[in-house]
Amino acid sequence: MRYLMFVKADERTEAGEMPSEQDLTTMTAYNEELVKAGVMLDGNGLARSAEGVRVTFGDTGTPTVIDGPFAEAKELVAGYWLIEVSSREEAIEWARRAPLGPGGTIELRRVLTEEDFGDNYTPEVREAEGRIRDAETQRREELSR
Repeated sequence: MRYLMFVKADERTEAGEMPSEQDLTTMTAYNEELVKAGVMLDGNGLARSAEGVRVTFGDTGTPTVIDGPFAEAKELVAGYWLIEVSSREEAIEWARRAPLGPGGTIELRRVLTEEDFGDNYTPEVREAEGRIRDAETQRREELSR
């Protein structure tokens, strides 16, 4: 099972305050634990919402671009980990071990799989998704050279 562990933003992250050297060292050690356990697939911090945009589609489906910053820091995401674990409980245990300070919040969300879409995930869709994933892999390999 794959889970996204969203680190919720706060006033400090939205102000653009960078983590201290100690915070970065502690977070790196945690990331190394995730990698050594073979569960970490990806993880990154995100820039503050003042540097972001939202694209909303409204009632008509017409896209509208809204520049950040966005209100309610606690509803925003400051970073994430993508992990692959054997159960929801294991995902919760990794989230509990994250080195966030007082007031920190992690939201866990399971990543949907083909099976979740049932009959709507047709052989044609499966084939197209396979081509997309192959192209993504090839692009990453080219970029890493």
